[in-house]
Amino acid sequence: MNLPELGAFLRTRRDRIRPADVGLPHGPRRRVPGLRREEVAQLAGLSADYYTELERGGGRNRVQPSAQTLAALARALRLTGDERDHLFHLAERPIPRSTHGPSAHVQPALLGLLDRLSNTPARVITDLHETLVENDLARNLLGGSPAHRGPTASFVYRWFTDPRTREIHPPEDHPHHSRVFVTDLRAAAARRGGDAEVTKMIAVLRRRSQEFSTLWDTYDVAVRRMDRKKIIHPLLGVIELDCYNLLSEDGRQRLLWFTAPPGSRGAEQLELLSVVGTQELSVTNNPAPEGVPAAESGSQH
Repeated sequence: MNLPELGAFLRTRRDRIRPADVGLPHGPRRRVPGLRREEVAQLAGLSADYYTELERGGGRNRVQPSAQTLAALARALRLTGDERDHLFHLAERPIPRSTHGPSAHVQPALLGLLDRLSNTPARVITDLHETLVENDLARNLLGGSPAHRGPTASFVYRWFTDPRTREIHPPEDHPHHSRVFVTDLRAAAARRGGDAEVTKMIAVLRRRSQEFSTLWDTYDVAVRRMDRKKIIHPLLGVIELDCYNLLSEDGRQRLLWFTAPPGSRGAEQLELLSVVGTQELSVTNNPAPEGVPAAESGSQH
């Protein structure tokens, strides 16, 4: 493992990023051209001491970053795909090849847009509705996204297998969301060319959910780009919002954000989100199906 080269690479990537690029205030007395070490550590969910050791080439502790740590740093430093691969190469870790799942590399263009949406709930998700990254307002609105793996990482999967997942929406809206999820999933399955991940998910959903199987057999297909949603918040009650989706060029990831018309009750409730803070929604997961590890509890949308 070439720790000195890895540290130098991290340092040069950090120096090129302005605080505003990642949604941080510039602040007075900034002595570095880019981000501070502690800011990168915060963005990546690491301790400042650990990140400092990485930049210094491992020091006496000879730190060896895991694949998860490298992926978090790639997101925090807004690395391109080539830069992410180089980071893994320097750390002598296998380069992730999957473009899907909750550990997928977030496309920098979507991350850049997310950073600028500081006043509206927003998150980047995959085409299977697996959350990759989100801002604080999205966590306040929808609850923090848990660290799921396998099919249970998909909100669509949990929608049809765990009734508690649906508590975030009024019951009268459930049929509409079910239809939208299935038509969007069919479009994603066609775009992926029937890869093993989505094929297995569809097969399990057909076995576990009669509702899903019936909707799937309609062969309706439509990529979700905009929707009107009512979200049940534990403190603010029912919030009616417009939900927009901006798809990446290859359609594998999308930026999802919520807004409301100026002067509406929804707009007033969005203003309050930054005050009430993150709330835990009462959404957990059923035991995983056969062959799928059990997921952690939590809510996601």
